[in-house]
Amino acid sequence: MDNIEKPKKSADDILHTIVKAGISSIPIAGAPAAEIFTLIVTPPYEKRRDKWIESIGDGLKKLAQKVDNFNLEELSKNEIFITTVTYASQVAIRNHQKEKLEALRNAVLNAALLNAPEEDLQLMFLNFIDSFTPWHLAILHFFSNPKEWGQKHHMIYQTYTMGSPSIILEASFKELVGRRELYDLFVKDLYSKGLMNSDSLHTMMSENGIFASRTTDIGNKFIKFITSPLDTE
Repeated sequence: MDNIEKPKKSADDILHTIVKAGISSIPIAGAPAAEIFTLIVTPPYEKRRDKWIESIGDGLKKLAQKVDNFNLEELSKNEIFITTVTYASQVAIRNHQKEKLEALRNAVLNAALLNAPEEDLQLMFLNFIDSFTPWHLAILHFFSNPKEWGQKHHMIYQTYTMGSPSIILEASFKELVGRRELYDLFVKDLYSKGLMNSDSLHTMMSENGIFASRTTDIGNKFIKFITSPLDTE
């Protein structure tokens, strides 16, 4: 991963350097203040960067073992891949949420494959990850196939004669129960980005309608791009 450009240090990291320099002159008993500060607080940029690079390197090695004719050296000549890795790395180091970091890692691994999405889609998808919250990603995954999601997560739904999709969303995510205003915002965001085919979860319909997929073709491509290629058969 030596070809990856290191993202610029964030304001937090610059602040870390300034604070370290500022406290180094403060006289205290024992070790200099700057040394104590360094021991207690690891610069967030350095820690996140190292963890991210290790994650990508490990993923690419596993991909090389899984995929026939996968050439790691050729990736260094792939300008689209290098752009994707650079962009994803900058976004990753600005984030700490597990769901977004996994999505970014999976995006990089999928970008390394021969059937990767076209360049414009890759960059657009990375921008989505950057701007979305983990709830955006979870709701999109859920509505790509609610029944399949429910089976995977061992959900037991009641029989519905009539109802709206919001019923199964709240049944599946207890944290969203009674928080219509919040999840409506997530759904409207996903719809505005062309990833869901409806901006409302409150239309009354039959049970088949309630459990129908609500993702668009672009939405499904995005989901595939942020799903690990290492988990597929």
